[in-house]
Formats: sequence, structure tokens, C-alpha cells
Amino acid sequence: MVDNALLGPAEIREIAGRLGIRPSKRLGQNFVTDAGTVRRIVALAGLSPADVVLEVGPGFGSLTLGLLGAARRVVAVELDPVLAAELPHTVSSRAPALASRLEVVTADAARVGDLPGEPPTVLVANLPYNAAVPVVLHLLATVPSLRHGLVMVQAEVADRITAPPGSRIYGVPSVKIAWFAQARRAGPVPRTVFWPAPNVDSGLVAFTRRDPPAASVGRAEVFAVVDAAFAQRRKTLRAALAGWAGSPVAAEQILRDAGVDPQARGESLGVGEFTRIAGARPGGRAGDAPGARRGDAAGDAAGDAAGTQRGDGAGGGAGR
Repeated sequence: MVDNALLGPAEIREIAGRLGIRPSKRLGQNFVTDAGTVRRIVALAGLSPADVVLEVGPGFGSLTLGLLGAARRVVAVELDPVLAAELPHTVSSRAPALASRLEVVTADAARVGDLPGEPPTVLVANLPYNAAVPVVLHLLATVPSLRHGLVMVQAEVADRITAPPGSRIYGVPSVKIAWFAQARRAGPVPRTVFWPAPNVDSGLVAFTRRDPPAASVGRAEVFAVVDAAFAQRRKTLRAALAGWAGSPVAAEQILRDAGVDPQARGESLGVGEFTRIAGARPGGRAGDAPGARRGDAAGDAAGDAAGTQRGDGAGGGAGR
């Protein structure tokens, strides 16, 4: 990493003033201004010189500059077209030797499809409050080359993502992330490292990809069960899954066939148990899921995001 290339508060404010940019609450724009935090994130991301990094929300390029010095290539996905257009100029002026490693994609990370060049191997992102879980789920579903990652999100969301079964904050985000990866808290991030300072604390979540549970049904079918179980999380599974199964009696039979207590609640089950429940439904179908209706990866991700927001009110991270 070339430390003298990293942006500080003065440089970021200068770029913002020149471009006429004022941070947008709607887009969740809170920009990292602390070089020490950038160095810490790059170190915790565990990058190798061969890695291709997918960075979401590069903003002014604070983190991008650090990532370019540690990886072979960075694909930066930025929603704001003004920021996306400026990023290559920032890198060229501050770290010209690294400019050829950068590729910028102007797109919504929660909907982005094909990415240019070699498939990315690592996700590193500073995610806006209201989009963190849907973005991570979409990328894990549609970019199978991602082996591991490090994301900065709202502290409460970090807790939800990494909560174990039985925790009072365990819910839809916890289960759906667990389908794809093992996630853990990787440390706190103070409000003071952002401009403007957010009203909440942030946290880092590290994840490592793993194979999904072995099943006779797909992800959309399993996630339909998860959504139903947590839509009324205080109810027993027999009651909560009645609509999904067709009746309370049918739900009870499916649960017993899956080896799950019908009087249990969704917050006590792991992703493997939800998978068994989906597989025990006669015919193994779960047509209630938006992803199942559309039958493609994008549809699955849309269903994932809808269920996450509906079931637990999960928000996003600390912006960019």
C-alpha cells in the first residue's frame, strides 16, 4: 500500500467541493476519511497479490486506493455516476502506477449482473444503511467466484448477520447469509472516521464461502420457509408455517417428517433444519417465493432481499 496516496479529510472535501457533491442521506453516503481505518480494513480483508477485489460503493476512492496496492485488480461498483466518473482520475493522480488495476462499473450493486474481466475472488465493501443485506445476498448468489470478504455495515446489522440460532436478534439475515457463508464479527468502526458522521455505530463482518447444505430443493424453496418462519417469529413453527404448508395440520406433518419440533420457533433453527423442512414438503415446491416464481438467479436474489427486509427490518451499513 502506498500510504501517501491515501485520501484524508481535506482531500475528500476538496474533491466533493469541486464536483459539487453533498453527501446524500437517500443513498446512505457516509465517506471514510481516516487513513488508519483504510489500512485496517485492507489488512483484515486478507488479500493476496493474486486477488481480484469486488469493491462496492468506492465513493471518492479512500478504500479503493488501499485495495489497489494490495490486490492485482479492483472492480469498483458505484451507483453515483459523478463519483464513478471521478474515481479513475483520483487514482491516476494519486497512484498512477496502480491506475491500470482499476475497473469502474456504474451500477446498483443489488442488481448488477455480469462484471468485466476476471471473476472477483474477494468482496470488500462499505455499504449504505438500507442496502447491506440485500447487496451481500445478491452478490453471493450471482458471483460464485467470491471466496471470502469483509463488509462494513451498521453495528446492529453486523450483530444480526452473525447472530447464532437461539439469539433474540437471530433472524432472516442470519439464516440467509449462513446458506452461503460462515460470517463473524471482525471489529467495531467508530462514527468519527466518516464524513458526515452517521448517527449509528458501524462494524466489520468477515465471511468465508462454504457449500450450501445438501438438499433436494433449491435456495428459493429454503428461503421461502425462512421468510414464513420469521414473518411471525413469536408463533410456533406449526402456526407460522401454516400458510406456506397449506394448513397447521400440514405444517405439523412436514415438521415431524423433517425431525423438527412443531412447537419450536424459527429463531431456534439453523440453516440445515430449514433446509430439511423445505425438502420435507410434498413435491418440494415453494412457489410463494419471488425467486421461485421467476426461476433465475436474479429472481432468487430479489426474493432474498424482499424476505430479509420484510422479516427482520434489516438495514444496511455505514455508507461510503
